[in-house]
Amino acid sequence: MEATIKLSRQYFYENDKNTTRVNFIAREGSYHGNTIGALSVSGHVGRRAPYLSFLMDNVHHVSSCNPYRQRLENETDGSFVARKAVELEQKFQDLGPETVIGFICEPVVGAALGCVPSVPGYLKAMRAVCHRHGALFILDEVMCGMGRTGTLHAWQEEGVAPDLQTMGKGLGAGYQAIAAVLVSEKVVKALIDGTGQFVHGQTYQAMPVQAAAALEVQRIIREENLMANVAKQGAYLEKSLKDALDSHPNIGDIRGKGLFWGLELVKDKRTKEPFDPRLQVAQRIHDLAISPAFDMTVYPGTGSVDGKSGDHVILAPSYLITRKEIDHVVKTFVRVLDHLFESLGNL
Repeated sequence: MEATIKLSRQYFYENDKNTTRVNFIAREGSYHGNTIGALSVSGHVGRRAPYLSFLMDNVHHVSSCNPYRQRLENETDGSFVARKAVELEQKFQDLGPETVIGFICEPVVGAALGCVPSVPGYLKAMRAVCHRHGALFILDEVMCGMGRTGTLHAWQEEGVAPDLQTMGKGLGAGYQAIAAVLVSEKVVKALIDGTGQFVHGQTYQAMPVQAAAALEVQRIIREENLMANVAKQGAYLEKSLKDALDSHPNIGDIRGKGLFWGLELVKDKRTKEPFDPRLQVAQRIHDLAISPAFDMTVYPGTGSVDGKSGDHVILAPSYLITRKEIDHVVKTFVRVLDHLFESLGNL
């Protein structure tokens, strides 16, 4: 993300050394990384809090795309998306369209909100606003990309290609630490026609061992047709979770794509009231799940309501998972929830 921030600025600088484009627009309820630039564009309240005094002051946030928490009564997808597009357009106007470098978002929000996918048509509408004003459309797929949602890139389901895209995690499947930035032709051309170089570098970059591991991972994904398994088993995981937990009094929302699913936990299903943050419900689920009685890992998160309150957990199994294994995952997770809420009732 640091490279993406710098590259997007250099794109405009190559054409005009006096460019007025200095502002980024990002989203609340987002997470893009823990370095200073990445935290600046993030909207994760808890992770930003210790460093607010020295984060970048040229980053401005609009709301996330979270229908569970934001959709109005009887509001259609189209109307919801239109409302988000108006909000982004207004932010451009408030800042001055000629000052905006780009808009940054996750197609499926991971850590900050718990697998909240964009409403159909949202990415296309956001890109249209950006391109209308000559700004860049930037997608962060570090967590949701490289096959996790059922297509190699999460945006491919709607065919909304970005100008810049970050990717990581699934790129090397955990075998090596590697991340990358995909760059569109127009951005590459600006550099080639300008200085011919990207003014950026890191100590650990372009390392052949990491590149070899990532290449092998991508070869396996392609040759073993794992995208088809992600799509097939992802559909079964969705059905299994909803069959088992849709009526659970403390599961407010089950959302995701492919093998990337989040469950939002609530105190009151009807009002969507979250649990008191002091109860640390998501963390308790994690700690219980990973104990010897269950031997299961989940990804806990908080702040999905307002940055401070709201609990969610993420389930993101292997691309190789089978139907039988999904049955075990769901059954075990239900047992974890049963034990957790029984213990909370005794507090």
